[in-house]
Amino acid sequence: MSTIGLLLVNLGTPDSPKKGDVRRYLAEFLSDPRVVEMPRWLWWPLLHGVILNTRPRRSAEAYRKIWTEEGSPLLRHLQRQAEGLQTLLGDKVMVVPAMRYGNPSIAAGLRQLRDAGCRRILVLPLYPQYSATTTASTFDAVVDELKQWRHLPALRMVDQYHDHPGYIGALAASVQEFQQEKGRPDLLLFSFHGIPQKYADQGDPYPQQCERTVRLLAGALGLTSDQWRLSYQSRLGRDPWLQPYTSATVEQLAREGARNIQVLCPGFAADCLETLEEIAMENRDLFLNAGGEQYHYIPCLNNRPDHLRALADIARQNLGGWIE
Repeated sequence: MSTIGLLLVNLGTPDSPKKGDVRRYLAEFLSDPRVVEMPRWLWWPLLHGVILNTRPRRSAEAYRKIWTEEGSPLLRHLQRQAEGLQTLLGDKVMVVPAMRYGNPSIAAGLRQLRDAGCRRILVLPLYPQYSATTTASTFDAVVDELKQWRHLPALRMVDQYHDHPGYIGALAASVQEFQQEKGRPDLLLFSFHGIPQKYADQGDPYPQQCERTVRLLAGALGLTSDQWRLSYQSRLGRDPWLQPYTSATVEQLAREGARNIQVLCPGFAADCLETLEEIAMENRDLFLNAGGEQYHYIPCLNNRPDHLRALADIARQNLGGWIE
């Protein structure tokens, strides 16, 4: 029996694209103080009085556009990633998938590892670039569950892998393979999920790590500075977020004369609502309506073999001393 557990974590997904399930998911997500750093007395009336009465319907419509016969794309990718990692790491490590919000939960995953006899646990959040809104929130959820345990396991956690050679190499290979089929664009846009600007101003290293990832990736692809741009997507609320915004950037590129662009989302380990609907659909329409002619979205790494090998390498590095 394995005594080492690996909890593989991604952000989350509703159980279905129905409005009620989406509302429950959004309530959990937007109640996280790491996600919305606002006094609860101010945020709670806005969340429960306005947002959760309007946003679930729109979000449910978006989820229905990407839902598959297998269910949530993000959940299915996570399950396949866990299966692939299990094969690569062997029977010395037990790999369990979990979601920060929704199901399967982090609490359930930790209990599964405990019940299997795992006394040493590595938590691997699938966020290449560290942010308090994602990586630190995952740690919060792990600790919240462990507070209830009498006999605690040895615990380790991967905090980022934004410049890991295997990760950069897998991204570069995915772009090269895509362009072998679709051709080279006028410009390659790297779009990352945004965070409020004030979070970065207060010390969140996320934008610096996004920038380093892009510099390394552009170098691996042999791109000059005029062949790529970096932008941030998925802004929520009225406060300034990291800029430039992806939606504004694709329109600007079309107005500047770019006719053919490709978009890659290096910060997402698996395709989800933000890539499949927002980037592949919404931003495509923005680009074409602004005068662009060809717009292609390059899929996330998902369960590509080179991606799984990179994740296995990251896991082994952080399991040093626990396994050979």
